[in-house]
Amino acid sequence: MLGTILYVSLLLVNAMAVLSEDRFLARIGWSSTRPPNVNFQTYDQSGYGAVQGQGEVGIKTKLIELISAVRTLMRIPLIVLNIVVIVYELLLGG
Repeated sequence: MLGTILYVSLLLVNAMAVLSEDRFLARIGWSSTRPPNVNFQTYDQSGYGAVQGQGEVGIKTKLIELISAVRTLMRIPLIVLNIVVIVYELLLGG
């Protein structure tokens, strides 16, 4: 049961890591870069993630930031984790 949860979470993180921002995310409006003609939101430095004039950052913005963070921060750890899982599966046939 715990192994299945770990496999599913590894597959989901892998799926987020391989999403192409130019080919897929930008087409559906989930790109972390904004076109130059769009007004940028100003962020209040008093609280983490608080936008001036609004109560909270939307879920869509949080998901875009999560995908961007996974793509940048988890690249090397994912390579290592995938190698470990592949070797485990080859040796033990889990």
